[in-house]
Amino acid sequence: MKLHGNADILTFTTPGQMSWIHILSSEQATGTLRRLYDRISGPDGHIDNILQVHSLRPHTLKGHMALYKNVLHHADNTLPKWFLETIGIYVSVLNACDYCVQHHLAGLHRLLEDDQRTQMIRKALESDQPGEAFDEVELAFLMYARKLTLQPMNMTEDDIAVLRGAGAEDGEILEVNQVVSYFAYANRTVLGLGVHTTGDILGLSPGTGGEEDWSHA
Repeated sequence: MKLHGNADILTFTTPGQMSWIHILSSEQATGTLRRLYDRISGPDGHIDNILQVHSLRPHTLKGHMALYKNVLHHADNTLPKWFLETIGIYVSVLNACDYCVQHHLAGLHRLLEDDQRTQMIRKALESDQPGEAFDEVELAFLMYARKLTLQPMNMTEDDIAVLRGAGAEDGEILEVNQVVSYFAYANRTVLGLGVHTTGDILGLSPGTGGEEDWSHA
């Protein structure tokens, strides 16, 4: 994957080749699925494979998009969008979900517009050494994300105290907690159904506008 320039455009594949289960394409979609596809489509009607994999149960697509939009792309979040993306990338690295790593690294690069910084973050996260690119409260958040991803049963109130001690506010802690939790869901959706990036445009995401705006750009 290239991290310079705009998102990479790959070759579109036929339905069924994007995952291990059957997928209904835009051309095949009717009713509720057709309306949802119209809401989430990006350039030239493109729909990410992770979203199309819900096509046999459109109500789960609606739930996925509502969660994704509100957790990662809502205007009322106070932490920078690039850092929330970074949290998601780290969770995806820890879960070995290459699909989400590729998509959100491309999204991070689009937000930062800085090749060197993007590559530094990528190297730090993929080597499981976030301290090479972050410190203070950002590093504390990443270590919280690491423990919650790998050892959720070992979380204690002391983990929250550490974040507060680093300067985090409770609302910010909630934002990071929800991003970690969303990516656990997204990673398992992808890994459990064999979703891959063939045909995807990497780095598309909804904006931070109204809650009902799910279109990707």
